[in-house]
Amino acid sequence: MSATEVHSPSLEPAAGTVDMHVEVDIIPVSDVDRAKQFYQRLGWRLDADDAPLDGLRIVQFTPPGSAASVTFGTGLTTAAPGSAEGGLIVSDIQAAHDELAGRGIDASQIWHGPPFPVEARQPGPDPQRTSYGSFFSFTDPDGNTWLVQEVTTRLPGRIDATETGFASTADLASALRRAETAHAEHQKRTGRPHLFHRSGQDENWPAWYAAYLAAEQAGTDLPT
Repeated sequence: MSATEVHSPSLEPAAGTVDMHVEVDIIPVSDVDRAKQFYQRLGWRLDADDAPLDGLRIVQFTPPGSAASVTFGTGLTTAAPGSAEGGLIVSDIQAAHDELAGRGIDASQIWHGPPFPVEARQPGPDPQRTSYGSFFSFTDPDGNTWLVQEVTTRLPGRIDATETGFASTADLASALRRAETAHAEHQKRTGRPHLFHRSGQDENWPAWYAAYLAAEQAGTDLPT
């Protein structure tokens, strides 16, 4: 930047001007077919395996529930195979770990605490299952690393509070279980159960659940 350069307020970044979504992440691999077999074993959706030109092959996979995809192949990148690192989020770290183990994927043990440095990691999931607090990792055959993190409640400002959605039925089911646990505490405070066959029912429990799910995703104050 030169000493005479002047910032125009109209050119400063502003939230909500143009939507930009991460669509694809290119990872470097040495053996395309071996990598394809691995990501198929993960259970990721195969979107494409195209070779439109000599020396160019494009293989694309999408993780379950993800809006972004992973691409690898031939003629796509000059990065060294195994040099990529990516992040995945899940709503249930134990269930995700169990699924990968069941698919024959050699994943690390679950840990909590800071992901880095390695010495700071503590064994097992976060005792309180705090959002952003539990991790495990795995690598593909080339050594590209995937860090898996449990996220249940977003930090404030990360999600538009007016837009709530779930990437999969599994994520929704997990959120409903958390809402049920929270609502049980709400019942203790109010003395009003939501079960239909009991007297004094909390007739507004669907709205309470909806408010809880939306607030949890947006990172705003949870209902009590």
